[in-house]
Amino acid sequence: MRVALAGNPNSGKTTLFNALTGRLEHVGNWAGVTIEKKEGELKKSLNKTNKNITVVDLPGAYSMSPFTSEESITSDYVRNEKPDVIINIVDATNLSRSLFFTTQLLELEVSVVVALNKSDLTKKKKTRIDVKMLSELLGCPIVETVSTKSSDNGLEELVSTVISVKSNKQVAPFDSKGMNASERSSVEAYDKKRYEFVKEIVSKVEHRQISSNKQTRQDAADRILAHKWLGIPIFAAIMWMVFSISQVYLGPLLADILGGWIDAFYAWVEGLLGEGVSPVLSAILLDGIIGGVGAVVGFLPLIMVLFFLLALLEDCGYMARVAVVMDRFFKKVGLSGKSIIPMIIGTGCGVPGIMATRTIKNDRQRRTTAMLTPFMPCGAKLPIIALFAGVFFDDAAWVGTAMYFMAIGIIIVGALLIQRITGDKHTRSFFIMELPEYRFPSIKRATISMFSRAKAFIIKAGTIILLSNAIVQIMQTFDWKFQVVAEGAESTSILASIASPFAILLIPLGFGAWQLAAASITGFIAKENVVGTLAVVYGITNFIDTEEFVLMSDGVGVAGALGLTSVAALAYLMFNLFTPPCFAAIGAMNSEMEDRKWLWGGIAFQFSMGYVVAFITYHIGTLTTAGFVGTGFIPGLIVVAAMIGYVAYLVKRGNEKAERKLAHSV
Repeated sequence: MRVALAGNPNSGKTTLFNALTGRLEHVGNWAGVTIEKKEGELKKSLNKTNKNITVVDLPGAYSMSPFTSEESITSDYVRNEKPDVIINIVDATNLSRSLFFTTQLLELEVSVVVALNKSDLTKKKKTRIDVKMLSELLGCPIVETVSTKSSDNGLEELVSTVISVKSNKQVAPFDSKGMNASERSSVEAYDKKRYEFVKEIVSKVEHRQISSNKQTRQDAADRILAHKWLGIPIFAAIMWMVFSISQVYLGPLLADILGGWIDAFYAWVEGLLGEGVSPVLSAILLDGIIGGVGAVVGFLPLIMVLFFLLALLEDCGYMARVAVVMDRFFKKVGLSGKSIIPMIIGTGCGVPGIMATRTIKNDRQRRTTAMLTPFMPCGAKLPIIALFAGVFFDDAAWVGTAMYFMAIGIIIVGALLIQRITGDKHTRSFFIMELPEYRFPSIKRATISMFSRAKAFIIKAGTIILLSNAIVQIMQTFDWKFQVVAEGAESTSILASIASPFAILLIPLGFGAWQLAAASITGFIAKENVVGTLAVVYGITNFIDTEEFVLMSDGVGVAGALGLTSVAALAYLMFNLFTPPCFAAIGAMNSEMEDRKWLWGGIAFQFSMGYVVAFITYHIGTLTTAGFVGTGFIPGLIVVAAMIGYVAYLVKRGNEKAERKLAHSV
C-alpha cells in the first residue's frame, strides 16, 4: 500500500512524514526544503496491519498545475503513479490557502484523507473549526493532527482512517471538467470560481475570535527583526552569539573531552603496535589514519553545537525572516528572493543547498544561485574555520561570523557581475513568502537535526577522509621509486612533487609551501580534508587543545609549524572557503545547471573569486600590519589584473547585449 503526502509548503508535511516513518529528513519553515520525493516505511508502532505501507513525501505545492519543478514532481506522481491514498496536509491556521489545493486533489479519483495539521495553534488563537461540517462539505474524512508532538498527536487515528478509506469512491465538491487546460483564460476563470468556492466553505466552518486586522505580538516582533535596516545588525549580533557559544565557550569544553579520547586511542594503538612494527606501517596507521581523521573529528563538538543553535533559529521561525531581510539586496543584483533559501540550506551541506535551486523558475537566476550557493560556509568548512580561528586569533567568534558575512558579500558582488555578464540587468524578480509564526523551538527536533548532521560528518570522516588521509600519508612517505623518503628530504616525496607546481601559484597569496598546497588540493575531495591533510603532512597528532589551541605532539605550536603569519592564515582560510567546493557539490551544480558552459564558467569564477579575495587580504593586511606588501606581489597583481580585466570585458559585452535587448523590446 502506497500513501502519498501532499500539501502546501510550510504546512508541516515533512514533519508529519518523519513522525509516520521515523526518518530524519530535513525540516524547514519555508518553501523548497523538500525538492524531490522521499519514501519510507510506516513505523510498526503505527501500523496495526500485516501490510507493508510505504509513505511518500512529495514536494510542497500550491497547485496541481506544474508551474515549478517541485509542483511538477507532485503533479506527475499523483497523476501517473496513482497512490492508494493521498494524505492532504492542510494548515489549520490558513484554511483559505490550503483548501484550494485540496479541492484539486479530490478531483483525481484517488481516496483523500485530510490531516488538519497545526490544530494546536488554532486553539491558541481562539479559532474554532467545525471539522464535522468541513468533512461533509469536502466529502472526505478529516483528522486533526499535531505532527510536532510525540503523543496525543492524532497520528494513530490518521493511519487507521487511511487504511479504512482505501479504494473508497469520493465525489469531488468542485468540478472543473469543463476547463480547457490549454487556454489560459479558461484556467484563470476556473481558478477564480475555485477560490470563491473555497472562500464560501471557510466562511461556514471557521470562526475566529481575534481579528486578523489587529497587530499582534508577532507583527510587532517582525517590525524589528525583519526591519530593512535593523535586520542586518540584528542578524550579525545573533550569528556572533552563535559562534561565541559554539567556538569559544561550550564547543571547546566538549572538544576537550573528545580530544582526550582521541589521544587515549592513539596511545592505545601505539602500545599495541609496539616498537618492532615497521615505521612505515606505524606512520600510515597512527599519523595518516588516526592522526588525520582524529584532527577532523576533534572539531565535531564545535560543529554539533553550531548545528544545534542554527536548528533552534530555524525552528523558531527566525531564519525565514533572514530570507525576507536579504530579499531587498538580492533583488537589486538580479536574484530572486528564493535564492536565499538554498544558501541557508547550504550552511548545512552545499549539495542539498544547490539542489534546492530547482524551485527557482528563471533559468539564469537558478544557475546563478547554484553557482553562488557553495560560497556559504557549509558544515565541511567549519573545521577549517575552527582551526584557523583558534590557532591564529584570540577571539574565535568574530572570525566565523566574518566568514559568513564575507560569503554574503561575495555572493552579492558575484550575482551583480553575472547579471551584467549575461546581459540580464533589466529583468525584475518578485518574492512572495509566507512567514511562519514565531514559536518556542523544539529542543528535541534541534537535537535530532544535530545528531543527523553529526552522523553524516562521522560517516564521511570514516570513509572519504580516512581513505584520503591514508593515501596522503603513503604519498608523503614514498618517492616515485617507491622508496621511503629520508628524514629531511620530504620535498622528494610523491605528494611534494605533485603539490609543488600548484604551490608556486599560491606564493602571491602568502602560502607557497607545498604542504599547504596539498591540503587545498585534497580539499576538493572533501573540504574537511584540508584539516586532515595538514595534520598528516606536518605530523600533528591532535590539533585540539582547548586552553591554548597551540599544542601538538612535539610541543611546537601549530602556528609555528604551518609557518604562516596571522594575515597569511586569514588569506589561506578565505582561499579554501571561497574556491570551488568539493566534487559532490560540483556534481550537484552540473545537475542543476544543465549546461556545461555554465558549469565550467562557474568553476572558473569560484576559483578566481577565491584567488582575488586571498590576494587582497594578504597584501593589504601585510601592508597594514608590517608596512610593506607581501612576497610575490607583482606577479600576483598581474594574475589578478588579468582576471579582473577579463571579467570587465565580459561585463562590457553583456551590457551591450542588454542594451540591444532593451532597444528591441521598445
